[in-house]
Amino acid sequence: MNPNRYCPTATPDLPNRQWPNRRLTQAPIWASVDLRDGNQALAHPMTVEQKLRVWHQLVKMGFKTIEIGFPSASQPEYEFTRRLIEEKHIPDDVTVQVLVQAREHLIKRTYEALSGVKQAVVHVYNTTSTLQREKVFCKSKADIKAMAIQGAEWVQQYAADYPDSQWTFQYSPESFSQTEADYAVEVCEAVMAIWQPSPKQPCILNLPATVESTSPNRFADQVEYFIEHLSNRESAIISVHTHNDRGCAVAAAELALLAGADRVEGTILGNGERTGNMDIVTLAMNLYSEGIDPQLDLSHPDEWISLFEEVTRIQTHPRHPWVGEAVYTAYSGSHQDAIRKCLMHQTNDSQWQVAYLPINPQDLQRDYEAIIRVNSQSGKAGTAFVLAQEYGLDLPKWVQQDFAPIAQQMAEETDGIVSHQQLYEGFVDHYHLNQPQHTIRQYQLDCEGELEQLKIEIDGEVWQGQGNGTLSALCDAFTQRTGISFEILDYAEHAIESGTHSKAIAYVLVQQSKQSRIGIGMATDSVTAMIQAVLSVMVFTQH
Repeated sequence: MNPNRYCPTATPDLPNRQWPNRRLTQAPIWASVDLRDGNQALAHPMTVEQKLRVWHQLVKMGFKTIEIGFPSASQPEYEFTRRLIEEKHIPDDVTVQVLVQAREHLIKRTYEALSGVKQAVVHVYNTTSTLQREKVFCKSKADIKAMAIQGAEWVQQYAADYPDSQWTFQYSPESFSQTEADYAVEVCEAVMAIWQPSPKQPCILNLPATVESTSPNRFADQVEYFIEHLSNRESAIISVHTHNDRGCAVAAAELALLAGADRVEGTILGNGERTGNMDIVTLAMNLYSEGIDPQLDLSHPDEWISLFEEVTRIQTHPRHPWVGEAVYTAYSGSHQDAIRKCLMHQTNDSQWQVAYLPINPQDLQRDYEAIIRVNSQSGKAGTAFVLAQEYGLDLPKWVQQDFAPIAQQMAEETDGIVSHQQLYEGFVDHYHLNQPQHTIRQYQLDCEGELEQLKIEIDGEVWQGQGNGTLSALCDAFTQRTGISFEILDYAEHAIESGTHSKAIAYVLVQQSKQSRIGIGMATDSVTAMIQAVLSVMVFTQH
């Protein structure tokens, strides 16, 4: 590797830049380019039927501008455009966008494809970067500018042949991020001089980072410089189109919005050439996490992820920001403990403040079952969270500490993740909740002064004891029966709701001969559950 072969991209000097001091307060104008820029990057481009499915999904998600293709470039692209129009798939509030090079016969064919459309964006482009001017097209700055002007004239000229449609003109100086800043302004102003836009009928100037070649802050400088030096700024919608070659497409777009851009082009999940286009989902969810309405409905990701995976044949990474299947999971014991404690304080009407979860996963239809995953790295908090959330078991800390090594052993034996069902079954087996050690036929409690008298039939035998509560009376009965005494150190109980039925569960911590043991009982009422819990400890004590 030889870094001396490379040099940084030149960007304008902007000592008084304003974008670092700004905050985003609203969503940009979104433009999906999945059906064009995304589709051209696929090894197996979408069929017309697949495109129709994607189109309807994008409309359902709330996109109001959708680039549908390059209808002059191929017959399938042309046919798809005609189907959308002729079969009336385009809602009145949605605008289609089409791409075309600055060549007359292609522009003419583009308008033919759009005949009968209510409204559309005609997006014309030509490259302006130093590299492509000199090594691809072998043309001067004046030549490239003349191409842009000629393209703008043709776009305007052929639009006049279709007066029943509402046209918006868009121009992109391709490879804007690798174009001299002043020259980019010069070319765009020349295009605007042809179109004569106004604040009421603006054009769109789209600034692409066709290949990402700078850090996001320098791209923001380029955008702010462009806007500051553009004449008639109020008559242009400034759009950005970033790519992910350096892994910063979302950051570049976000900072470009701070720099004054109004509009963002991108794709769902970032599909696109090379390392991909800017991921609209990530940027939209970034805004959402700061309390800004993204103006898109992303609330059912599993629905649209499956569609985009099918048509692109690209799987979504489990760690993909916001929507990957592993995003809202925690294996670390300390993380699990922090999440569990924060959720205990979280109420439905309060601001979301939960450690390690920047948004409520339920906003994206992700349930809490997926949050805490128990493996060998998990501690007692993760186990407790799962048993509480999924099975209604509010384990005392001393039960959590007792069962945590069992859960860890289960994880080590499976060499992976313990499912919630496996965890619950392990809990039930460990504390013998599925097979109570004793059969309780009936019991009777009577109060005599400050003492409770307990009479209980266990395994066909009658036990009797007394104490200052049911627990102490039961312990007394056991001592009378066996001659073994023990002390109750702690006790807890609660109800378990399960559909139309409810149960009670009791937890008891006892000490006998300097050894502490835990017993747990589950029954239809709290007293029986308490008795079962104590009896389960008695079994171990006798053993």
